[in-house]
Amino acid sequence: MANTHLDMRKIKQLYRLHTQGVSKRSISKQLGISRNTVRKYIELLLKSKLTSEEVDKLGFEDLRILLHIDETHITTRHEYVFKLYPEVSKRLKKVGVTRYMIWEDYYQNKKVFISYSRFCHLYRVWSRTQNPVMRFNHKAGDKMFVDFTGKKLAIIDPATGLLKEMEVFIAVLGASGYTYVEACRSQKREDFIGCIVGALHSNAPSYSFIGSLKE
Repeated sequence: MANTHLDMRKIKQLYRLHTQGVSKRSISKQLGISRNTVRKYIELLLKSKLTSEEVDKLGFEDLRILLHIDETHITTRHEYVFKLYPEVSKRLKKVGVTRYMIWEDYYQNKKVFISYSRFCHLYRVWSRTQNPVMRFNHKAGDKMFVDFTGKKLAIIDPATGLLKEMEVFIAVLGASGYTYVEACRSQKREDFIGCIVGALHSNAPSYSFIGSLKE
């Protein structure tokens, strides 16, 4: 890209107009910039998979990073962090691993020199350039997504006082996001069916998490 770049405010404005259905020709006239420039930035922003509202919330520095503007600025301040994110992405796939654990490990071993919040924010910016986002619109009552968490829950057996590991079942309604959580003995068919029945018969309140423990 050229050394001279469009003002960040105009970039946000042209994307907002584009999402409102304004033609590239009209955007060009309203903002006083060429149609080629309008087209270039619209293509870059569409590639990011962000909505106009999400772009409006980005700070100017983060928008520049997202659009790969000012490579020198990125190199001197962020390049070493961005190089760590492929490894971060792999580590996050392991059960029980959190961003804070990874950041703390890097920070203590002097691999990063930024705050945890900044580390997470830049990771989100990096992730948007790596993984396309597909948005789904669900009709109310149309779909329920179910699975076991993979990580067991330890409870105390009231009869023996010993710890007992339980499987954790989760069901989520696609439209509302209401979540049903239930602990059960195993992932066997009878326990799985019992959890499904529990989820279907539950009366979800206004908060997100409900659940029970079954022996």
